[in-house]
Amino acid sequence: MAVSLETLVLQVVVSTIIIGPILWIAGRLLVGKEKAKFTDGLVTVALGTIIGGVLSYIGLSGWIAAIVMLIVWLALIKHYFDCGWLKALAIAIVAIIIFIVIIFILVAIGFAALTALLPSLGV
Repeated sequence: MAVSLETLVLQVVVSTIIIGPILWIAGRLLVGKEKAKFTDGLVTVALGTIIGGVLSYIGLSGWIAAIVMLIVWLALIKHYFDCGWLKALAIAIVAIIIFIVIIFILVAIGFAALTALLPSLGV
């Protein structure tokens, strides 16, 4: 299923805002602040999202698309964070772990807010 230009732009903006800083933090943890600049994280995510949209637009989907996108993401991380393939893979894995931890924290805050709100609703 191909994406429209408006959808792709929205996807690039949202993913860059959310995933870019997380990728930057993971990069700083593993390659240091000299090689991992904030803009590198943002550009990596923006380009990865755009390339994924283009591949979707030309009809590449399924396992082949997943493998191609994994290689593309690792190549972008490798290039922008000036590291090797294994370090790029490690940065990607750490970024996923950081993202999951942040999601769990946000869910816990949401449940806490919900339970604080429910007694006032008379439930």
